[in-house]
Amino acid sequence: MAELQRTPLHDLHVALGARMVRFAGWEMPVQYPMGVLAEHLHTRAHAGLFDVSHMGQVILRGPEVARALETLVPADVVGLAPARQRYGLFTNAAGGVLDDLMIANKGDHLYLVVNAACAAQDIAHLRQLEAQGVTVEPVTDRGLLALQGPEAEAVLARLLPGVAAMRFMDVAECDWQDARLWISRSGYTGEDGFEISVPLGQVEALARALLDQPEVAPIGLGARDSLRLEAGMPLYGHDMDAETTPGAAGLGWSIPKLRRAGGARAGGFPGAEPVLAELAAGPARVRQGLRPEGRAPIREGVAIFDAAEGGAQIGTVCSGGFGPSVGAPIAMAILPAALAPGDTVWAELRGKRLPATITPLPFHQPGYKR
Repeated sequence: MAELQRTPLHDLHVALGARMVRFAGWEMPVQYPMGVLAEHLHTRAHAGLFDVSHMGQVILRGPEVARALETLVPADVVGLAPARQRYGLFTNAAGGVLDDLMIANKGDHLYLVVNAACAAQDIAHLRQLEAQGVTVEPVTDRGLLALQGPEAEAVLARLLPGVAAMRFMDVAECDWQDARLWISRSGYTGEDGFEISVPLGQVEALARALLDQPEVAPIGLGARDSLRLEAGMPLYGHDMDAETTPGAAGLGWSIPKLRRAGGARAGGFPGAEPVLAELAAGPARVRQGLRPEGRAPIREGVAIFDAAEGGAQIGTVCSGGFGPSVGAPIAMAILPAALAPGDTVWAELRGKRLPATITPLPFHQPGYKR
């Protein structure tokens, strides 16, 4: 078994009493003494600090770098304004999703953040662009923090006053104690907040400075997962994968009209034909929200049926658990698109079928600063 990688904050996590687990080849904090439920609710009410240094950071440079990246990603990269970022997908020839990523326009280069488990394959995938004059530079000398919650702006503005003027999906660079920070106003919780790329030598100092603020608590992977589930956000390898199309994953919104059939820069990415055909016709299956009756959570892998007895299996839960802010179990599954909010399906749990109601996503309304 490969040796686990450690983030620059490993010793701090241990000192804070974190329970460490294996995740995507890294040793990561799943929870702190506060516990997952309290960490989740603290983030919703105040501000939580997440170590996301396991994520992959990549810089792309080249004279036509945006146009080149559009050959791999069905997003509008050419039209992405400086100091802005947007969500995108890597697709394969069959139209499946290889990974999801964030793309920032930093003026003379693009800055990407990709998932930890997919980072090596994503970087290898990006190297195809070298034939188009793009240089691919994995960032290995920086960590990544996420500060999330309704009080995140007040906290970070004490250290960096300029961040208060940023809007959702803005990117900026700021100096703090001789460190150049790369900041985006974004995150993975459904709350306002920031992601901050920090030189390795200053990651712990910045983390401690943020944790010294009364509003901030350290948050682990457990609450990160329940927060993103309430926000209706997919997790790669669970709600989407190489066998799942953007339409089925409920991510068709990330493919703008100009990259679709008839658009100014239609297609030109891997799997364009099946992806665009499905979006034009409407996907037959799509990721949907579920609210099970009762208090028992339905978790990943639970089969979903169209009847209380007999009937056919129509899907499988891809993400599920208890939603602390919702106060009830919640789940997501890729199900027939004909199902509408209010319809009932049945989850088979330990040999019994429990009714669950189709529910619009997200379960918790986001609090982004527009």
